[in-house]
Order: sequence, then structure tokens, then C-alpha cells
Amino acid sequence: MLQNLLKSLRRERVGDGLYDLIVRQAREPRFYTVLGVPDRIDARFELYTLHMLLLTMRLKDEGTEQGGDFGQQLFDTYVSALDHTLRELGVGDISVGKKMRKLAESLYGRMTAYEQPLRDGDAALLAERLARNVLESEAADDGKALATYALTSRAQLAAQPFNDAMKSPAWAEVKA
Repeated sequence: MLQNLLKSLRRERVGDGLYDLIVRQAREPRFYTVLGVPDRIDARFELYTLHMLLLTMRLKDEGTEQGGDFGQQLFDTYVSALDHTLRELGVGDISVGKKMRKLAESLYGRMTAYEQPLRDGDAALLAERLARNVLESEAADDGKALATYALTSRAQLAAQPFNDAMKSPAWAEVKA
């Protein structure tokens, strides 16, 4: 029983550490000052989701049980953080379930929208989807710089050794 408790605590720490890495990157000021991402909670959610997906894909693409497990831990920690954020914003216990359901639908929708273009290297489709979801623009050109960033990050993470990606992901430079 004690061994299961310790295993659970180790799992939480790995997920928390990975989550901290994506939050730190998603809060990079240049997303907001250079790429024009609105500095609002919904746009931050979009960037957190994009970075969570990028790192989760990298971990799972390792093709090992450990990579899949760590990717799942990151995802679970992210969902838990969303729940915690709702509570911090004052959403009552009764409403949290409904709000989490809407957030989960958005989360899965974004992951579905971004994953295949990221895997295929489809910059045009990714730019269109990022422009609409992150920048609230119907002009795909508005999402080009963010799509380039995401695809470059994907490539750099893929080229990075697994243990290095776990400690210090090789995110791309944020530039216009």
C-alpha cells in the first residue's frame, strides 16, 4: 500500500514538473508582444493547450511505455490545473462540472485540430486553425508566425533526446 502511495506521488511530481515547463514557455512575453496573442485567460488557455500538445506528442512519440506514461501524466496534470483554476476564479462546486465539461470539449477540439497538421507539417492548415482559435482571426495569414513556431518547436523537440526534453524542452524562438 505504501509503495502505491509513493508511486502516485512520483507520478504527480513528474506531471507537475512537465506542466511547469509548458506554463513557463506559454507565458513567454513575446507571444503577446511580438505575435499579437491577446493577453486574456482564453488566449493563455490556447497557448497552454498548444504547448501541452507539443510536449505530450514528443513524449508519446518516444514509443516507450515511459514516454506514453509521462505524456499521460502531463495531460492529467493539465486537466487538474484547469479544474483548480476554475475554483480559484470562484466557480462553485456545482458549476465546476459543467465548466470542466466545456473546457474538456475545447481541449479535445484543439488537440484534434492541431495534432494532424503538426504531424503532417501542414503549415497552412495549422496557421488557419491557430489564427481562428488563438488570435480570433479568420485570416490564416495572421497565424503563420505561430504555426511556424509550433512546427519548429515540434521538430526541435523530436530531435532532442528524451531525457533532455523532460528537463528543458527545446522550444523554438518566438519571432514574427
